Amino acid sequence: MSTEHDTVVAAEAEADAVRDWKHWHERRTESVSAPYGPLSLKGTHWLADHPEGKLPDLPGRWAETSDAIVLTADPDDDTTDPGDVLTLDGRPVTGEVRLTADSGPVADARVAYGARRLVVIHREGLWAVRDFDPDAPARRAFTGIDATAYDARWAVPGRFTPYGEDRTVTVGNADGKERTLGLGGELSFRVGGVEHTLQVTVEGDRSLWAVFADATSGTSSYRFRFLRPAAPDAEGRTTVDFNRTLLPPCAFADHFLCPFPPPGNTLVTEIAAGERNLLDR
Repeated sequence: MSTEHDTVVAAEAEADAVRDWKHWHERRTESVSAPYGPLSLKGTHWLADHPEGKLPDLPGRWAETSDAIVLTADPDDDTTDPGDVLTLDGRPVTGEVRLTADSGPVADARVAYGARRLVVIHREGLWAVRDFDPDAPARRAFTGIDATAYDARWAVPGRFTPYGEDRTVTVGNADGKERTLGLGGELSFRVGGVEHTLQVTVEGDRSLWAVFADATSGTSSYRFRFLRPAAPDAEGRTTVDFNRTLLPPCAFADHFLCPFPPPGNTLVTEIAAGERNLLDR
């Protein structure tokens, strides 16, 4: 009797997991294809690359200081489309304004140009402006994410072991430059009868973030992917669920600064699970 009961309970649990994964995949698809999702990013303009102060296809003059971007309205600018006005907090930009880094959703960025949102970012002492356009070609061409259906074999127990103190490593990024990546510990788990370890970052809410590659990377899946396990418990236990492996933002637009996997984060096992690539048109 107990065996039959256990079988029923296990079947119900897996059905719930499958249903939860489908909802997760649907929400994820909606998120990336939203008007200001990653597919709408048309450019990341580093001000250091534009010392004259003119950004591609954008009005105004943009200059960086040590602690802000200075945006100056230019009445003689010929890039302004009829009907589109560069605005700050919903009002036309006049004169000179100082901008610090945006911290909220893209849709809430202070600077807009028509339907576009111009997000100010600050990375390693450099300032840039990201141009999000709901009419971006990548967003119009999007047909979906190629993701493998849920399989319970890819959700395994994991154990997080923190480092004595946080570490940083220098890794390549998708834009061809090298930047530092902070690491807080190691996540160990067993897949396919093989023990694996990933170096992970600890997020503000104590959840984990890993940048990894595997034996499918660059062939049947994107060249690297992200994994975001839940916060470990007091003993360091968490679940490593590769069914929820994520494509990095740079899979959706070339203008994101995605870090490549740090040393040791390329698995020899094929992780044939989670998000694999964008669907072809």
